[in-house]
Amino acid sequence: MTTRKGSLDRRMFLRGAIAAAATASMATACGSPSSGNDEKKPTGKASAKNPFGVAKNSKVEAAIFDGGYGVDYVEFANTVIGSQIAGVKVDVKPVVDIAPQLQPRFVGGNPPDLIDNSGEDQIGFLGILDQLEELDDVFEANTYEGKKIADIVYPGVKDPGTFKDKFVALNYVMTVYAVWYSKTLFEANGWTPPKTWDEAYELGKKAKEKGKYLFVHGKEAATYYRTLLIDSAIKEGGDEVRIALGNLEKDCWSHPAVKGVVDVMEKMVKEKMFVPGGSGTQFQKAQAIWSNDQKALLYPSGGWIENEMKKATKDDFQMTGFPSMTLTDKPKIAYEALRAAAGEPYIVPKQGKNPAGGKEVLRAMLSEKAAANFSKTKLAPTIVKGTVPADGYGSTALVSQTTMLEAAGENIFNYTFVEAYGMNTDQLVPWNSFLSGDIDGKGLIAALQKISDKIREDDSIEKIKVS
Repeated sequence: MTTRKGSLDRRMFLRGAIAAAATASMATACGSPSSGNDEKKPTGKASAKNPFGVAKNSKVEAAIFDGGYGVDYVEFANTVIGSQIAGVKVDVKPVVDIAPQLQPRFVGGNPPDLIDNSGEDQIGFLGILDQLEELDDVFEANTYEGKKIADIVYPGVKDPGTFKDKFVALNYVMTVYAVWYSKTLFEANGWTPPKTWDEAYELGKKAKEKGKYLFVHGKEAATYYRTLLIDSAIKEGGDEVRIALGNLEKDCWSHPAVKGVVDVMEKMVKEKMFVPGGSGTQFQKAQAIWSNDQKALLYPSGGWIENEMKKATKDDFQMTGFPSMTLTDKPKIAYEALRAAAGEPYIVPKQGKNPAGGKEVLRAMLSEKAAANFSKTKLAPTIVKGTVPADGYGSTALVSQTTMLEAAGENIFNYTFVEAYGMNTDQLVPWNSFLSGDIDGKGLIAALQKISDKIREDDSIEKIKVS
């Protein structure tokens, strides 16, 4: 598994593209959508303060995925919208199983005005693409503070919500992938976070001198090290690595940048720099060996890790992240480069009673006040830049995420092929074997390539072209 519930990208939404054929078939089987909601939609006069023409005193029905983030942050939008448009009320309805509960409403032509299309049972985007409002006008609108939304969000946040060149899903939360450590432990021992894999290896030797390990892994999350491998290899070898892996090319897992990182990992495994028994340990218990027992120094994960382990983290741990290590000190993409992606996709159905209201809720959520409220209560950054204070509301992990995003600048990348093709379950097997020392690096690469080849050669699977 590459992500955890409550993260920004826990769910990379191109997996919806793979499921879209099934979703479309379902809609066809049920009959095409009705002519829509015949009831006249409430409208207001469009203005600078009301760019979508939302009617005063109108209601917006919002179906929100009730997962790791809950729904209260959307309810908070009520306090913001009221300052702009009188009487507008957001009626938030928590939903757990999105597709089973909401797909029939699309077929019936009466979907909610706003949907957080998240969770394991999200609706495939391609199956409902023609029934969704395009959201470019949201990014072209001004925030409640008078700033153009497109100018205050992180680069590339439209990408995961764009299908067939249509921007239909606004992903609200930023997930940052990094390597995490205890700042207090490092300072007490005079250790520095490594920038290269060679430096990480030397740190592993210092850890052994202290009776500690460099890394730890749990059986369900062994592929977190795949994420670390790919992130490092993309920075070392450039876009050609990302493109080759994403397009499932022959021998893509044998690229020198990939193989180079695997070789160092193999050396670390052989020299017992990983806590033993990880392949038989539940992943949160393994993470606690790092966050609570401090038997391991480093752990690769997304920015959800602090919230996930808040009940099993040593006092004054001061969880802090740094970018994935590079293979050499002269990578093709700078060390500061970061895998980060927008997640938690919001859609506005055309046939809702108040689609203008759905867009207005998104504009409210992108206000500085609402974005800051989300980060304060959920300890995660939104796609809105500059809304996390220097103290990160007391969260060192949140501070380090915003610091890394700012340092990366335009050097932010992402990839979705693992989630899109559902490869993670198959990949867990060789990764657990590799990290336990049961297979070597050559065996790991061969196994990963076999999984990619099987998908590439299966003509029944719709392929995603990565460029």
